[in-house]
Amino acid sequence: MNIRVLNESDAKLYQQIRLRALQVNPEAFGSTYEREVRFSLETVEERVRPTIDKFVLGAFDETDSLVGIVTFMRDNNLKTSHKGNIFGMYVAPEARGQGVGKALLVELIRRAKSCEGLEQIHLTVVSTNESAKRLYKSLGFEVYGVERNALKFKGQYFDEDLMVLFIGD
Repeated sequence: MNIRVLNESDAKLYQQIRLRALQVNPEAFGSTYEREVRFSLETVEERVRPTIDKFVLGAFDETDSLVGIVTFMRDNNLKTSHKGNIFGMYVAPEARGQGVGKALLVELIRRAKSCEGLEQIHLTVVSTNESAKRLYKSLGFEVYGVERNALKFKGQYFDEDLMVLFIGD
């Protein structure tokens, strides 16, 4: 498995797996397939373009297929720049249970720790997603709250657990 930061040249691959994520696990994301399928290639390129405070990691299998993605974005407000957020974590069903998600997160945390002044990494996870919560907890994330009815999809509400990993001094 190869994990690396994606860039604009990966936009098409990223969009394919992102749209698949929105179809396979629509309850897990704030966005929808119907919204993102209309994104232009330029929009997707901007989304994956790495900066000092934002990057998308991709996990590639032995056939060089993109099988997992996760996004890190640091807050850019003066009073919240000590915090970063994880978004869009997804591992393709055929690659689950093989350590792809853990490898993505370990690399994300390693890279995030090099952001000067970063002290916390936050994420949200659908409260019923026990496998994801186990993974996050195994890496030191703690639940600090629950947002009731955080997402609503096809008339059904989903709660989200708010989790944080403290990495600063």
